[in-house]
Amino acid sequence: MLSLAMPVVVAEVGWMAMQIVDISMVGRLGPEAIGAVGVGSALFFALAVVAIGLLLGLDPLVAQAFGAREFSECRAWLRHGLVLAVVLTVPLTVLAWTATTFVPALGLNLRVSNLTQGYLGVVIWSLLPLLLFTVFRRYVQAVAIVRPIMLALVTANIINVVANWLLVFGHWGFPELGVKGAAWATCVSRTYMCGFLALAVWRVTARLPPNDPGGTLPARGFEVARIRKLLRLGWPAATQMTLEVGVFTVATALAGRLEPHLLAAHQIVLNTVGLTFMVTYGLSAAGAIRVGHAVGRSDLPGARYSGWAALGIGAAFMGVSAIAFLTVPELILRIFTSDARVIETGVLLLLVASVFQLFDGLQAVATGLLRGLGDTWTPMLCNLAGHWCVGLPFGYALCFWWGWGVVGLWLGLSLGLILVGALLVPIWHYRIEALQNVL
Repeated sequence: MLSLAMPVVVAEVGWMAMQIVDISMVGRLGPEAIGAVGVGSALFFALAVVAIGLLLGLDPLVAQAFGAREFSECRAWLRHGLVLAVVLTVPLTVLAWTATTFVPALGLNLRVSNLTQGYLGVVIWSLLPLLLFTVFRRYVQAVAIVRPIMLALVTANIINVVANWLLVFGHWGFPELGVKGAAWATCVSRTYMCGFLALAVWRVTARLPPNDPGGTLPARGFEVARIRKLLRLGWPAATQMTLEVGVFTVATALAGRLEPHLLAAHQIVLNTVGLTFMVTYGLSAAGAIRVGHAVGRSDLPGARYSGWAALGIGAAFMGVSAIAFLTVPELILRIFTSDARVIETGVLLLLVASVFQLFDGLQAVATGLLRGLGDTWTPMLCNLAGHWCVGLPFGYALCFWWGWGVVGLWLGLSLGLILVGALLVPIWHYRIEALQNVL
């Protein structure tokens, strides 16, 4: 599990590090710039995550085909995933452009609102390479070749740092674009990632045998039935991810109605907990792959062991991160800002975050394990109940009705994550034991 998970975890941390670099770079421009990049990124991902979630249907399809040594099926799912990514780009790009005109209606600070519109208008151009990268990534992960993903993200971060340095501050004769420069740096790094992984996929595919062990010839052409199956598996995952990302997007928009330093503290801590979440998200991807392979070869003990191993590793890591949030909060916050008001609020938010770390990790890993079994409905329903029916309404009430401010908002988010984590782990146990009558 660790040998498969570690490169994926590095890749996930690298993914999150891009946004952290953007935040830390524009942090020198003031709290308004931090808030604008945070809100703009949140709005972009609220749209992009719909397509990313739909493409997650590739995980069980490719992993189970690979476990059964049906290599022609692996190639066919890759091809159809690419088609779906291109098709989804068109309506989502239109929606993203439309969303830029509605930013002022969010009630943000005027300066934050103007900067957010500029950032979102540029970062839209990274949507197509992001979705193609997602397809390439699901494919190589599912066939248990994860090192190229790690290399793509690590090198892309270097490119992102350089591009931010050049375009945000105007070094070496480049224009000084500020917040827009961070958006262009994101576009450049995502395009690079897409090209890097496309080359890796070509090399991986060339290594797989041309025929399945049973002599089946590779599937050719386009089949509508495959797209339907991909959507049938993917749309509950897309809804689940939209619900989870959406609740934090709404929370960010609500925090944007508060003072800029409160929004900045919210965004810094959100990125910090996002970084720890990405570790467990990487573990969930590895767990989904291992469980999918085991199911493909009808190995119930292997599926069971892989799942509990992933949950145990995730719980241990999140326990350590919670201790870090409690013991060195100021050290963490000073990586992003030296503003005393931002740090003061951020310390309180990290205290709240330490409470839900364990449950956040468990729900992330359990979601991946259930996806490896082909169950994308259960995480969706649990996220709807935990985040939208309980967590967000409670946080809104604490923030605006009872005057607890951004800390109250985070207490609501914490409650939602605790509920989702407490639900999904027992459900995983029930689902894996129920397979005993099937495999």
